[in-house]
Amino acid sequence: MTTAIRFEQQGHTAILTMDNPPANTWTAASLSALAERVAQLNADREIWSLVLTGAGDRFFSAGADLKLFADGDRAVAREMARRFGEAFEALSRFRGLSIAAIDGYAMGGGLEAALACDLRVAGRQAVMALPEAKVGLLPCAGGTQNLTWLVGEGWAKRLILCGERLDAERALAIGLVEEVVPQGQALNRALALARQAEQQSPSSLAACKRLIQSARSRPLAQGYIREREEFVDLFDTEDQREGVNAFLEKRPPQWRNR
Repeated sequence: MTTAIRFEQQGHTAILTMDNPPANTWTAASLSALAERVAQLNADREIWSLVLTGAGDRFFSAGADLKLFADGDRAVAREMARRFGEAFEALSRFRGLSIAAIDGYAMGGGLEAALACDLRVAGRQAVMALPEAKVGLLPCAGGTQNLTWLVGEGWAKRLILCGERLDAERALAIGLVEEVVPQGQALNRALALARQAEQQSPSSLAACKRLIQSARSRPLAQGYIREREEFVDLFDTEDQREGVNAFLEKRPPQWRNR
């Protein structure tokens, strides 16, 4: 697996670091590596959360290397679009909590990676944009879809159609990120949020995440039905019994993610 996606584990949290100097750009290999790593983490019952960050303090990720598209090769474009889609859709489907820790620039496919996560924490000097239209392209890794859902159609159009760049405070104001912290502290804060999530039942968290994300495409009436079904399904898990009994016995629960 490429070293452009570094992996380490802290407790029940996986830390994935994009490390492709100088701007942590995506390649076909690193996108495939991300999809493969997320699949491995989904199969590891000891992993409950995922934090995505970039190496260094200047770039979270600048997205794709534009040299790939300089000769206008449609086959290359199709292959890269496929790999971006597979990687970021896999990231979005990670069963636990995913958090993007953004320090520096998150541009194009870099911002789209952050949009595929559940939460985003930005350092105060972070800069975010989807500038693809400036070079005759468009965001093809979920940008037009995920950004619109997150911040609304108006702000999505300002970023994508007008090519605006946002600083961290403006991103916070429109709901693009959930928290702004001093520069260099985004990873620490993301890890703190992951530890906070570890107090929840990982089985319950996964079910809640499925329900929240399905609300994008499922009618409300169906969502109500599925919510009740997921509630009953939790009674097939060890975590459900542990959580209730721990509360009644006034002790911390010992989650097993089973």
